[in-house]
Amino acid sequence: MKALSRRRFLGAGAAAAGLLALPRGLGAQPRTIKIGVISPVTGPLAEVGQDSRLGAQMAAEAVNAAGGITSMGGAPLELLLADSQTKAEVARAEADRLVSAGARLLTGAFHSAHVASIASLAQQRRVPYIIDISAADAPTANVAKSVREGQQKTQYVYRTFPGSAIFGRNAVRYMTEIFREAGVSPKRVVAMYTNDLFGKTQTDSFLAAHRAANPGFEIVDVIPYPENAVDLSTEVSRAKAARPDVLAPVTRPVTAILLLEELARQRVELMGVISPGAPGLYETKQIRQLKDRIEYVMDITVWPNYRLPLTQRVAAEYVKRSGGRNFDASAAYTYEAVLVIADVLERAASVDPDALAAAIKRTRFTGGLTVATGPITFNEVGDNPNASTVVLQILGQKPRAVWPKAAAQQRFVFPRPKA
Repeated sequence: MKALSRRRFLGAGAAAAGLLALPRGLGAQPRTIKIGVISPVTGPLAEVGQDSRLGAQMAAEAVNAAGGITSMGGAPLELLLADSQTKAEVARAEADRLVSAGARLLTGAFHSAHVASIASLAQQRRVPYIIDISAADAPTANVAKSVREGQQKTQYVYRTFPGSAIFGRNAVRYMTEIFREAGVSPKRVVAMYTNDLFGKTQTDSFLAAHRAANPGFEIVDVIPYPENAVDLSTEVSRAKAARPDVLAPVTRPVTAILLLEELARQRVELMGVISPGAPGLYETKQIRQLKDRIEYVMDITVWPNYRLPLTQRVAAEYVKRSGGRNFDASAAYTYEAVLVIADVLERAASVDPDALAAAIKRTRFTGGLTVATGPITFNEVGDNPNASTVVLQILGQKPRAVWPKAAAQQRFVFPRPKA
């Protein structure tokens, strides 16, 4: 079976950057292949959900403009879109609706608890699910366990995004390297986290990696707060009392605003704010609203690889189509997931769920546009071992990759300048 070539995907990237597909002939049109995309386009995660949805739409347009799925007669992708409303029960119900409407594969959801609910549905209904964004390890691990125990013969759930263990190890490693490179020695770190599946899993992984590495800094307090918090004054006061050199928060977009505003209000003196990995410290809305309060904040997280020409082209078109929003991980990973889905369909030359699952297992996709240590592949639990993270920093009111050096767009600033 013929895989989608890198040349075709570079062509797809160009198509996403503004080229229009030529009209097909007047003969029989190939049937579309329906792909379900669930995104939180309303509710607290609406900004990232809208980014993800636009990324999926642009990728599907690119694939179709480049000729569709050639092994299936040029069949185009058709996205079936759903809004999870940032509610786990809605995410699962909407995924079920899309499957009933003919979705042959699924992607999306963003929120780890929502992803977990969709993963169990996808496995139950035998619909391959390519998780684009979710760090919590439960979805793929639980499905792999059920397959090993013989509850089902085939695994249908896979993830291109790095798991929480990768986030944790890289966070401790990169923090240690940056401190060494800067010639400073922070000693006291306070961890804070949104007390949901993602926040707790991410923070536990950071703490486990810290224990294993035994670096030159101590985590002196760990402070949870509700996912839907409307005030963080008590938690920030507790953090301030611990006299940290560095604050390490895992936060959602809305609570990121609360947190950074409260740090400024209480005049918490820090060498820096460095997140072990959070989707809340680089979004366009947060930067515009927080202004100087988010300047110099670091986030050890996933990111598009802006050194790739494809990423640069897609990003430029995304900025135009989104009304000026940054092309960040929310859009990039969903865009990439749709490209992986197209690659799987090309090699499977079928929409049979078991043929698709077999093709997913054989994936070695080199046409991605995010930071990684190698091609997208899937291990025995369905995770991509080559997914990776970088250190982002808000510099000049823009998120920039600053570490490791191989992925850096510019040099980091640490410690942050005193106000």
